[in-house]
Amino acid sequence: MGRVEWSSTVFNCSAPDTGNMEVLAKYGSPAQQEQWLQPLLAGDIRSAYVMTEPQVASSDATNLEMSITRDGGDYVINGRKWWISGVMHPDCKVYLVMGKTDFDAPRHAQHSTIIVPADTPGITIVRTMPVFGRPNTPGGEGEMVFENVRVPAENLILGEGRGFEIAQGRLGPGRIHHCMRSIGQAQRALELMARRAESRVAFGKKLSEQGSIRQDIARSYFEVEMARLLTLKAADAMDRHGNKQARDLIAAIKIVAPKLAQTVADRAIQIFGGMGVSDDTPIAHIWTHNRFLRLADGPDEVHLSQLGKLKIAEYCALDA
Repeated sequence: MGRVEWSSTVFNCSAPDTGNMEVLAKYGSPAQQEQWLQPLLAGDIRSAYVMTEPQVASSDATNLEMSITRDGGDYVINGRKWWISGVMHPDCKVYLVMGKTDFDAPRHAQHSTIIVPADTPGITIVRTMPVFGRPNTPGGEGEMVFENVRVPAENLILGEGRGFEIAQGRLGPGRIHHCMRSIGQAQRALELMARRAESRVAFGKKLSEQGSIRQDIARSYFEVEMARLLTLKAADAMDRHGNKQARDLIAAIKIVAPKLAQTVADRAIQIFGGMGVSDDTPIAHIWTHNRFLRLADGPDEVHLSQLGKLKIAEYCALDA
């Protein structure tokens, strides 16, 4: 599906909807599933996951400051969010919002996730946020303000203080999907650069006869295949053992796949020359999308740090 930008939408397998479906399927109440999961699965509506905030480093989800305060039979939500994927889509009807319900609880028990219908009073979409000058998702990401947004208490998912747990449970499958799409994009960029090299002549011979061009294509081929196999291994481990047990492989592919796709696209841009940075091919968008993806769902540095910590603990335990 990564080979064609819009194909995930056709198959109803787009971010952030896939992750939101996972949350509702795994943690939602029967009433929440009936009202929101079923229409999402049917493709009748779209959704947004409202997490990142401009005033804090949101790569550490425990920093989030949006308040979700209990008031009788309701919760009242106040705060500002940005880089919210899917929110600008005309069919986006529901938000899954993460914020603090208890500022004094232990660090990982302060946050909760609550369902907010998109037409709830008090929500303002401040602006559309382009990525490298163009929309990254249908309609683009958005910045939002919540001012005394009131929703029923039964819209809370799983319970107070479970927001961090939900966020972590959501990200495993979502990262698998992102990486699979990145590999599809890298494969397409590889094929395009090979065809370009064979059809273009410079300084009296085809580009495909240049040693450096052949090396770029060879490296791109085996790097794509390595990333593909690593992603398949991560998906298999997640299916067999669950997200938690596969978290080292999931972290690894989230580092490897977007960087790989960006690298292959960069080589393709060089081979295409001026056309490579235009919209005449998908290559420029593949590059920018995967550069963005190295921040989305956690920056490379967070995954590297976590992966290193896991491997140190694992290998040191072998000597115990």
